[in-house]
Amino acid sequence: MSCVITVTREYGSGGRLIAKMLSERLNIPFYDREIIRRTAEKSGFTEEFVREAEEKKTVSLLYSLYMTSLPVSDQIFLAQSQVILETARQGSCVIVGNCADYVLRDEKNCLNVFVYAPLDERIARVRDEYKEIGEDIRTYVLKQDKKRMTYYNYFTQNKWGYSHNYHISVNSALGLEPCVNIVTEAATAMGV
Repeated sequence: MSCVITVTREYGSGGRLIAKMLSERLNIPFYDREIIRRTAEKSGFTEEFVREAEEKKTVSLLYSLYMTSLPVSDQIFLAQSQVILETARQGSCVIVGNCADYVLRDEKNCLNVFVYAPLDERIARVRDEYKEIGEDIRTYVLKQDKKRMTYYNYFTQNKWGYSHNYHISVNSALGLEPCVNIVTEAATAMGV
């Protein structure tokens, strides 16, 4: 039986690292930037354009009143959703971000995980591990979270980070390895 694990995360929480570790431990494919590459192929847009569109919701109401086609960000979201569905149906895997938990909400054997951490720990990780530099890393981290939240809330009509949208929420302040252990236990119970 296959199981798809989706990982949504606060910026700097280590969620992507946890997802990668899960993939390695469970010996299943890991998808993050590959989703962007496949979406670019499917949509005809460049990877950079797809990446940038992920950080923006659709434009204004005026646009939708005067244009007959979907805004580009909506077109990209639809293409990305199709890529996620196709990927999940190929077998067990770990998918990071991209509203995958929402896209796969009707799929059986899907484990949705949200990774969070105290702001101070996220700032330290962004500074020390991600090597982000700048005068105000705190503002930068909060801005990244706001972008993720705005995108997620717009396209899913759900609330980003709201515990009822996920099967498990883990605080990476416990350590990455303990978080991987928790999610592995749940995934194993589902039959990975």
